[in-house]
Order: sequence, then C-alpha cells, then structure tokens
Amino acid sequence: MTAPALVRTSVLAFLAQQPSRHAVHHGVQRRAFASTSNLAAMNYLLKYDYIPDVLEKRAPHREGHLELAKKLIDEGKCLSGGPTGPPGTEVPTGALFIFTELEAANSFVAEDPYVEHGIVTGGPLFA
Repeated sequence: MTAPALVRTSVLAFLAQQPSRHAVHHGVQRRAFASTSNLAAMNYLLKYDYIPDVLEKRAPHREGHLELAKKLIDEGKCLSGGPTGPPGTEVPTGALFIFTELEAANSFVAEDPYVEHGIVTGGPLFA
C-alpha cells in the first residue's frame, strides 16, 4: 500500500480593487483582483485513494472513520473533509481532508479504520 499523500499549503487572500474599479461584462458586475496576500496560515491537505469496491468494504469501519473525523473537527484540527470522485458518480474514488496541524493529519492516518483495514490504497502527491 502506498502511503496517503499529505501536502502543506498556504492560504492566500485576494484583495479586491476599489468598488469604482469593478468591471461590468455582459451586464454582470465582476470584481477584479489586484493582488494576493499570504496570510501565513498553513494547512495540510490529506488525499486518500479508495479501493474500487469501497461501498461494500467500508460498512463495518465507517462509524469509526466518521467519529475520528468529527472529533478532529470539533477540536478545530480538521477544517473539512469528505469523499471525492468524478462528477456524476455515486461511488467515491477517494477523499480529501484539510487539517490545521501536521500532527493532526498524521494522527488521523494512524488511527483511521479505513487505513487499517485496507480501504485506503494511497494517493498521489498533488499541489
């Protein structure tokens, strides 16, 4: 099994120009962005890839997986998470989570029943 991918990211804030400088295109007012500002808020993306028969295999482990995610969300260490896959499909091909701390992301992987029981097959590194 390949280890799940963990990527460090920074949050960028877009600073809009003055309201008088908004562009109008086809009757729709659009906000023009002048620059970006690094807020120095570091987050960690965790990407999982799932086995093809995830729906059949996850059932006995799903409650523990969701409880672990909810615990970290309640503690403010996980900002968001959920299944991923191509649009229009009902079977997830993986999941994506956003953590505020590297330790929390590593803890999630170490304690996640999906990892322990082979539901997670890994994930390619992405930016």
